[in-house]
Amino acid sequence: METILISIVIALLVLVIVVPLFLILRMSVHDKKQKEHSVLRNYPILGKARYIIEKMGPELRQYLFHNDNEGKPFNRREFEFVNIAGKYNSRMVGYGSERDFEKDGFYVSNSMFPTHREDLKVVQEPKVKTRLYKIDEDKLFSRKEHREDGEIDPYLLTEENHIHLGKDTVKKPFEISGIVGQSAMSFGSLGDHAITALSKGLGMAGGTWMNTGEGSLSPYHLKGDVDIIMQIGPGLFGVRTKEGEFSWEEFKKKSRIDQVKAFELKLGQGAKTRGGHVAAKKVTKEIAEIRDVEPHKDIDSPNRFRQFDDVKGLLEFVQQLREVGEKPVGIKIVVGSEEEVEDMVKVMSEEQMVPDFITVDGGNGGTGASYYELAAGVGLPTFAALPLVHDLLTKYGLRERTHIIASGQLITPDKIAMALSLGADMVNIARGFMMSVGCIMSEVCHTNNCPVGVATTDPELQRALDIEEKKYRTCNYVVSLRAGLFNMAAAAGIDSPTKFERKHIRYKEALSNVMTYKEHKEKTVH
Repeated sequence: METILISIVIALLVLVIVVPLFLILRMSVHDKKQKEHSVLRNYPILGKARYIIEKMGPELRQYLFHNDNEGKPFNRREFEFVNIAGKYNSRMVGYGSERDFEKDGFYVSNSMFPTHREDLKVVQEPKVKTRLYKIDEDKLFSRKEHREDGEIDPYLLTEENHIHLGKDTVKKPFEISGIVGQSAMSFGSLGDHAITALSKGLGMAGGTWMNTGEGSLSPYHLKGDVDIIMQIGPGLFGVRTKEGEFSWEEFKKKSRIDQVKAFELKLGQGAKTRGGHVAAKKVTKEIAEIRDVEPHKDIDSPNRFRQFDDVKGLLEFVQQLREVGEKPVGIKIVVGSEEEVEDMVKVMSEEQMVPDFITVDGGNGGTGASYYELAAGVGLPTFAALPLVHDLLTKYGLRERTHIIASGQLITPDKIAMALSLGADMVNIARGFMMSVGCIMSEVCHTNNCPVGVATTDPELQRALDIEEKKYRTCNYVVSLRAGLFNMAAAAGIDSPTKFERKHIRYKEALSNVMTYKEHKEKTVH
């Protein structure tokens, strides 16, 4: 018996000590000879530890070293907001905000006499059938919760406040009873599980829409009972011939689909003002068929359309699409300069051709894959671009003939209210909805290795994303955003979030100097 025990102990020592030492020595010999990494040639063991810690850096910063308000592109508080809203349909916090009130920033101006809840112009029927989590126990080492069926108020706009895209330009206008929709996210950038969960969840919430992204309309976008804005990018995916030319026949087919309510021409996107990119490993046979491209090859769409070369040509193309498709057509832009936007609006005024909506995407917007220099340094952020577009449309008397959709980090009700005050009529959200179906901000969207099955087409990784679970979180999140918007409208003394104006926003400087947006703009200009 003792002999057996001694043998077991020796075997364990070999496994625990000898084998690791042998592997370390072997790696050390290899690292001292390699020429790629200088630090490993001199310090093979410490150097290896350095690379391991460096690789873990994003996770260490996200979970341990950043405080709740430091993380980028979204901090921990914003990430928690999306998850709590999605699981519990709640926006409650305890003890107070962790916002740094000593820094510069925008604030929504509250009224001395807020609007009574019963005086809000809000529709609360039909109730939204969903599933919500209830916490049974929440201790340090013990947490228990259960999910149960529930009904929640939809927080929709009254009929008088509905938004009508293309009311005076097309046979089939798009009537919208909510302000918040899903921004452009393509099948291919996101997997079929994520797209399906989003489609079903948004459909359950009602009053909203989802944008297909430039990757075209997929069967998964149509899984839920949700309205669709089909985006057409320079690559013309879904409306092209095999040779890559625009196909009016394919466009007609898409326009006849009842769920497709409008089309959007993508001139630019906040994080990538060039054309889109999808890595070859993401381009499955199914995705290739939907886009009319070759499978298992990188997709790089052009950075601009070949169908027109100037604003007049763009507007003529928009008009053609409206006439053939009989549905609203808008454009998506990233603002680079006031001069260029004014030139565009001036041509709209001269030609009397105006898109049914203009999506203003901020340079702070997100994407599945882009180049560092474009994501970090090109295009004005949302809160700088929005008022610029709004004011120029107003200057040329066109503001009432179109609608503005804002996008770019607008994942909480306060940010949305600020966007509405600065000129938006509606908002698009992408990454917030990604979080609602499980995104943990691992920032590997471009690799097809998303650990939670959101931004990947890998079937094994997509197993992590349960559609039936995540569709409810999407539904709860968008409804919670709408509820928060009505809450902020009441605080501002108005009866609907559609009535937010420039006067409802204030800008506070670090030294407590408070000014209207107009005063802030004049000060920064001079």
